[in-house]
Amino acid sequence: MKVLILTTHLNIGGVASYTVNLAKGLQKRSIPVWVASSGGDLKKVLGEHDIPHLQVSVKTKCEFHPKLCFAFFKLLTFVKENKIDIIHAQTRTAQILAYALSKATGAKFISTCHGFFKSKRISRRLFSAWGDSVIAISDAVRDHLIKDFRINHDKVFLIYNGVDTEAFSAEISSDEEMRLKRNLGFAKCPVIGSISRLSPVKGLKYLLFAMKDLLKSVPEAQLLLVGEGPSKDFLTGLAKKLGIENNVFFAESTIRIQRFLSIMDVFVFSSLEEGLGLSLLEALASGKSCVASDVGGVSSIIEDGVTGILVPPKDAHALKEAIERVLNDENLRVSLARNGRDLVKEKFSLDKMIGEVIDAYDKTRK
Repeated sequence: MKVLILTTHLNIGGVASYTVNLAKGLQKRSIPVWVASSGGDLKKVLGEHDIPHLQVSVKTKCEFHPKLCFAFFKLLTFVKENKIDIIHAQTRTAQILAYALSKATGAKFISTCHGFFKSKRISRRLFSAWGDSVIAISDAVRDHLIKDFRINHDKVFLIYNGVDTEAFSAEISSDEEMRLKRNLGFAKCPVIGSISRLSPVKGLKYLLFAMKDLLKSVPEAQLLLVGEGPSKDFLTGLAKKLGIENNVFFAESTIRIQRFLSIMDVFVFSSLEEGLGLSLLEALASGKSCVASDVGGVSSIIEDGVTGILVPPKDAHALKEAIERVLNDENLRVSLARNGRDLVKEKFSLDKMIGEVIDAYDKTRK
């Protein structure tokens, strides 16, 4: 079996991480795999593992952009010459391209749905292009596909995102942790952290409002936001407006997020909408106590009071109360961290995900 994974780009984020982790897992199991995208930060990770990358200009949000025609003809030759069996698409534009390639070559086409789509969009209704099979990354996403897009439930595989539990369980040396804390000015401070794209859907403005109230009772607390995105200027401006800019630190996206996770006392996932939450899984795998918005597929991960604390979305007061509760209760903090790490190892390991994806490939080819 030969697999081509097709995605829009490889810039740091959930979909790109999924793509790279999947490619590495397939290669480890001796399945020939290629990745096609417009490139990005994680392209070098593919190179480090000798996974071939095809550079194609597909970075667009327009499903029918002319550049996809050029990409189609480039990939058409590749798929035919290499006798690709499975084309696995990760984004909407990749789905359109994969659909056309599948029709032209006879290769099977499977897609992964990483979140939620607007079912009323004309393009979605007229040209669904989900594939011969669809992978849903959470129970909520699976229900969304079946109910809102009327996809036959037999075509939908529920396969949770997986995390490299060994990589995220590895301990960061105390010297490196202390050095990072000193560099950030966090040496003796409780650290609340979040790792995500800085965009409105991540709900980070509510985390800033929560932080303002938290500082009344925990004045030495620091907030570390790791990521980049269109909301950065708004968020930095809001921190200044709230008068908490000295307690909020913004760090750029990095492949080595374990370093930042190591210094966090509480990890916060404040999204307003989420398919599952890869960074939340990574935080749990790292042994972090987590507070998360009860949206989308998050309830597939967090059992309130057991593997984390759930709060309503857009509720800054509830967010503040949950963070304060975790900071002030060491037994709870230890219990959440232990249970969360155990959950990821049992239910969300990368090896488990890879095995289930391969099984989905096999069933799709029959």
